Amino acid sequence: MTIAFQFALFVLITISFLLVVGVPVAFASPEGWSNNKNIVFSGASLWIGLVFLVGISNSFIS
Repeated sequence: MTIAFQFALFVLITISFLLVVGVPVAFASPEGWSNNKNIVFSGASLWIGLVFLVGISNSFIS
């Protein structure tokens, strides 16, 4: 269970970093938002799901 928690936390950190870099790039490019909004929304949904997953699995680890 600890390995799964650590992997989920690593994925959460990686997705967070990608969103911090990718969202401003999508807004800054001329046609970037209209071309990439589905990817941004999918990444945000994945991030929210991972936050809940890490929070729930943290209660089992502690």
